[in-house]
Amino acid sequence: MSTQEFDENSLNKAAAMLKAMAHPLRISILDLLKNGEELTVTQIHELLDIEQSTASHHLGILKDKGILCSKRNGKNTYYFSKHKVLGQMIECVKSCACQD
Repeated sequence: MSTQEFDENSLNKAAAMLKAMAHPLRISILDLLKNGEELTVTQIHELLDIEQSTASHHLGILKDKGILCSKRNGKNTYYFSKHKVLGQMIECVKSCACQD
């Protein structure tokens, strides 16, 4: 798909999504959620060894930009990727970052 196939609104939305993903902790969060995983903020903060408030902040940004979704199950809120291809994007970014 070329940029000519994007309308201005779609381009702006894509840019906002990429900006939201362009943070080390957010990339780490997306890496945890890349294969259809559904995790709570508690699980994410424990896995990444960060404060729960920090995890919540970054999850909120990713959710606000349409990258993640959440669902409640009892007292827990589970976060998951809204787009199946995000896992491929994260793998691509990891591969590119690890090249010399």
